[in-house]
Amino acid sequence: MVTTPIQLISTDFDGTMVSESEAPSVAPRLQDLLRELQANGAHWVINTGRDLVSLNVALRQAQMTVAPDFLVLVEREIFVRKDGGFVGLEEWNQRCTADHNCLFADVRRDVPRLTAWVRARFDARVYEDPWSPFCLAARCNEDADTILAYLEDYCREVPQLTVVRNDVYARFSHAGYSKGSALAEIARRLGVSAARIFAAGDHLNDLSMLTRQRAAWLVAPANAVPAVKAAVLEQGGYISGRPHGHGVSDGLLRALVLAGGKGNSPRVACGLAG
Repeated sequence: MVTTPIQLISTDFDGTMVSESEAPSVAPRLQDLLRELQANGAHWVINTGRDLVSLNVALRQAQMTVAPDFLVLVEREIFVRKDGGFVGLEEWNQRCTADHNCLFADVRRDVPRLTAWVRARFDARVYEDPWSPFCLAARCNEDADTILAYLEDYCREVPQLTVVRNDVYARFSHAGYSKGSALAEIARRLGVSAARIFAAGDHLNDLSMLTRQRAAWLVAPANAVPAVKAAVLEQGGYISGRPHGHGVSDGLLRALVLAGGKGNSPRVACGLAG
């Protein structure tokens, strides 16, 4: 087996890999690339804000022909593929749950005040789910911008509290757990350095993994939001001219060729590009 220069691949799912307007919804070329990289020793992580039930439904609908080795769910929990399914990485997940429970015990007393502030000014849905005592669904991005500024001011008063946003949706979370920190934990367990990690995302909740601290190879598809494109470009990453999985495929091929050109196994890179 030839070792690929990219040993860990982290991709957001919705918007980054998946295009709801196409059939198949995940570009076949990207699936082929992922399958060949896995055959050459790489590991692939779907790094998403979805929970396990929701992601399993989405994967079935996508009718994908390749399976990830790891999942990062709800932007923080880690699952490992085993015997055709996924099992939780209990040490990490239990610590994650305990830290969130401890943090949210202090936050809950302020939730009624925060909720009242939002509802007095906006037609927005504020609710609790199993992962956060304060979740938001705004009517539009302009409303979400204003609400998020207010919530971020509150977060500065509470150590380790942050607000995670994707489009008009947001929720409170522990700052120590994110797509980025979960990716770093997987890399630590695999013994993979950031120099051999590839990360691709399209929205604000992907920014924690789209950093040089987490991955040397940063990619955003053409449909990524401006803030993500700016962050990737600022760090010397790649913005594809194509959207969704096509753009991820472009970025992955580019990373493999460049990494191979640095002497890190050009045979794999050239084979994939052919």
